[in-house]
Amino acid sequence: MSVATVDPRKTFPRRFVPTDANMGDWAHIEPLFRELLDRKIDSSAALQRWLEDLSELQSAVAEEGSRRYVAMTQQTDDPQREQAYLHFVREIRPRLEPMVFALKKKYLATPHRHGLPQDRYFVFDRDTANDVELFREENIPLHVREAELQQQYQKITGGMTVHYRGEERTLQQMARFLEEPDRSVRQEAWERIVGRRLQEREAIEAIYEQLLSLRQQIARNAGFTNYLDYGFRAKGRWDYTPEDCERFHAAVAEHVVPVVQRLYEERRARLGLDALRPWDLDVDPLGRSPLRPFEHAGELVEKCERVFARVTPALGEQFRFMVERDLLDLDSRKGKAPGGYQATMHERRWPFIFMNAVGRDGDVRTIVHEGGHAFHALAAREEPLLKYRHAPLEFAEVASMGMEVLALPHLEVFYPDPDDARRARRDFFEGVVRLMPWIAIVDAFQHWIYTHPEHTRDERRAKWLELSRRFRPGIDWSGYEEAEAHAWHAQLHIFLHPLYYIEYGIAQLGALQLWLASRDDYAGAVRRYRAALALGGSRPLPDLFAAAGLRFAMDAGVVAPLAAALGEELRELS
Repeated sequence: MSVATVDPRKTFPRRFVPTDANMGDWAHIEPLFRELLDRKIDSSAALQRWLEDLSELQSAVAEEGSRRYVAMTQQTDDPQREQAYLHFVREIRPRLEPMVFALKKKYLATPHRHGLPQDRYFVFDRDTANDVELFREENIPLHVREAELQQQYQKITGGMTVHYRGEERTLQQMARFLEEPDRSVRQEAWERIVGRRLQEREAIEAIYEQLLSLRQQIARNAGFTNYLDYGFRAKGRWDYTPEDCERFHAAVAEHVVPVVQRLYEERRARLGLDALRPWDLDVDPLGRSPLRPFEHAGELVEKCERVFARVTPALGEQFRFMVERDLLDLDSRKGKAPGGYQATMHERRWPFIFMNAVGRDGDVRTIVHEGGHAFHALAAREEPLLKYRHAPLEFAEVASMGMEVLALPHLEVFYPDPDDARRARRDFFEGVVRLMPWIAIVDAFQHWIYTHPEHTRDERRAKWLELSRRFRPGIDWSGYEEAEAHAWHAQLHIFLHPLYYIEYGIAQLGALQLWLASRDDYAGAVRRYRAALALGGSRPLPDLFAAAGLRFAMDAGVVAPLAAALGEELRELS
């Protein structure tokens, strides 16, 4: 399977949108949508050109939205950036939705779509019909309010800092101290972090309850009894059901949680503790100093480029292009939104990586992860249809998690000492094993939330604690029950991307299959991975997995052998 060459410098000049059109001004945008609505389509060729013009217009508008979102998250305490983003949310998006809906209806009503190649347009047809069926004009202002509340959550979390050792530090910067061998330092840092989060618990709970009410109304307006069923349809989850997710939860509980329990018991014994506390989870159990793979963002960038080039030279070149075009914002700072993401500048078809690096080993995994997303965006940039330049989330996360496993053989770039490199690999696999139960918790929590819309705050708290104790046994939270009960407040996906988390579980199973394949044939695994990325979203989800040489499944049949392989790898690395 050959891999097409990606040229990130190639430009895509506007053919339909005027070069001077301002995509932040509805007066410039509306006439272009009107022209597409009024245009006569008299052949399949004319329809293809119409679709490409629509993609060009949507890409231009979407890039404007991406730029404003990135700017807002870069400095959440800047009123001008906040207002620019909210202007787009309040003034542009609500007007876009009915226009796009009308254009989708026009496409579905055009007889010439039946003359298009069905193998190419199957996914497009299916998803367009679904979007039209779900659209409700009364949901437009609800989506606007939802985005406003999400921005409030980001503003609150982005502004969280603590004073520690004479400095004001972000919570991301404080996380470094959770790796210190001195247990008193870890405990104090952890208490500062959770204490600062708990200061905002009432405000965050209030925001979430408003979001829940909005989402339930959105679902009802679209004819669904609950947001879970609506969310599955809205996300186009054609290839699995809520029941499949429950089977994933059960498989993780049966096959992965015991591996985590063994890890925690080993950790407790090696640390010489009577009980493992929440601040004991990130320190090296042998008492070694924390891994510090880089000192500053420039060093992180330089070393990452070398890692990507070792995976395959083309990826190193693509990352170098991103550096040259200033498509990275990596350092943590006050006012910057927490977390990390990859955004796409849709018109130029360029990726942008955002994260909060503070010099930890986890930062290496984050940038490699987001780098996988970035390479995915670049791999599909020749695709003329905007929709097909994006894969389903379940495979989009294979791109990122797959890059994490493909980078594992090259960690010596960050860790010249073989013992440090070995330790980093073990930490990676331990992180994977610990992530799987967390995914199950977050997903099961949201399933319960959205199928029990009348629940009380106490019931929500009780459900979270039940799940936390089912999937994360072995951690002693005595005296810190409030912190345990509100740990979900730090999981931004619950607020910003409802129901978006099981995708990580599905993708992790795919990435682990890629890891096993790469041990037998590294070059072949990389080649299949990159070829699958180039398909974008033009194929159904199982076909994308198959193109990468992976099996699409999420039950015990795939979870059990992967959990066994992880357990064996961890034993060898110990």
